[in-house]
Amino acid sequence: MRAKSLSLILLAASALVGGCADGQSGQPQAGDTRFVAGDGKMQVFEVAERKPAPPVEGPTLDGSTASLAAHKGKVVVLNFWASWCGPCRAEAPVLKEVAAKTKDAGVQFLGVDFKDRQADAKAFERNEQTGYPHIFDQPGKVALAFQGTVPPAAIPSTLVIDKQGRIAARALGAVKYTDLYDTVTKVRDE
Repeated sequence: MRAKSLSLILLAASALVGGCADGQSGQPQAGDTRFVAGDGKMQVFEVAERKPAPPVEGPTLDGSTASLAAHKGKVVVLNFWASWCGPCRAEAPVLKEVAAKTKDAGVQFLGVDFKDRQADAKAFERNEQTGYPHIFDQPGKVALAFQGTVPPAAIPSTLVIDKQGRIAARALGAVKYTDLYDTVTKVRDE
């Protein structure tokens, strides 16, 4: 009986691990909450291949409203995160540093916190003090608007929106400083 129980436990564990390891080859279906891991490398899209970013607007963690439209003509870095996401915590200092370094050059950062509790998201922001606004999108509607570019369960994910409002680059997974900074400055200087 013990061997049978152990076999059932191992079978269940392998099913869970298999579900989390679902790579980018298969896009999660709507409502799928499995984590999609990425390597954090920036993928830059050729200018002719760029698609317009969908409209993004929502309430921020500080009680105001933020939107992509408010930053028309600027490069915008859009980062999808959640307070419970370990890689999101790991990349937060990188995002904060690149945001501070590129702000005077007209680059705007905008966070999108989703599938999270508002109290946890606010605590995360108080701790990290990123210096840029974060849309609180608990149901994940903003992330779903980017379906096809960002799998709905891929966090952290980072998009670089060019001055014309098109998706210029993306990273699935925690970004690295050099990759993010170099991509942001390249898109800014276009």
